[in-house]
Amino acid sequence: MIAEHRLPDGGLLQLAEEGGGLVIRTKDGVLMSSRQHGSEEEMARIGCERLKGVKNARVLVGGLGMGFTLRAALDLLPASAEVIVSELLPIVVEWNQTHLAHLAKNPLGDKRVKVVMGDVLEHAESAHGRYDAILLDVDNGPSAFTVGTNNRLYAQRGLRMFSQAVRNEGKFVVWSAEECEPFGSWLERAQFIASNERVRARGPGKGARHTLYVGTKLPGRFAAAKKAVEQ
Repeated sequence: MIAEHRLPDGGLLQLAEEGGGLVIRTKDGVLMSSRQHGSEEEMARIGCERLKGVKNARVLVGGLGMGFTLRAALDLLPASAEVIVSELLPIVVEWNQTHLAHLAKNPLGDKRVKVVMGDVLEHAESAHGRYDAILLDVDNGPSAFTVGTNNRLYAQRGLRMFSQAVRNEGKFVVWSAEECEPFGSWLERAQFIASNERVRARGPGKGARHTLYVGTKLPGRFAAAKKAVEQ
């Protein structure tokens, strides 16, 4: 055991060495592992690759994890970019600044990064048309929750909040541990063009398969999404 932290709900978050890597776990099992981050890196590629030449690109990362998504995004983005990381748990930020910093080459030390503590959905609610890409990796995705209240992120009102926060032609990419068949239609109802990709947890040909749901914002739909949120 490297470190542990008591959560507000009484649960225990543990950081430990396991299987040749580092893991963060709860009583329900492993939440994330340093040996499996291929799907997180692919999520960043899908969301940020088109932004390589975009001056002052803005990206929102929902959920810091072990920093792999953030690192992959930074490696694609220009020097003028701004990346906001929304993280609910201060201890996760602390571990990324200490025990985990070396894993993804200390992405929190990049001057383009700003950490905002709190609920990513509350942040998105006040970010009208601000982001070129939003990368959401909170809990296990839209159908398997460790924390029950996280379902609000993937419910229709939550998706519309994210929709209004994304600029036209921007990307909203959602990581999921498993397939959620109706989620594509949920994205469409929130004014996105929806697609998905099945990717390996440990890179090409290795590890379990995870699903990345991709919502692309259509020009002209921002007003419709905003109206839907207000109703």
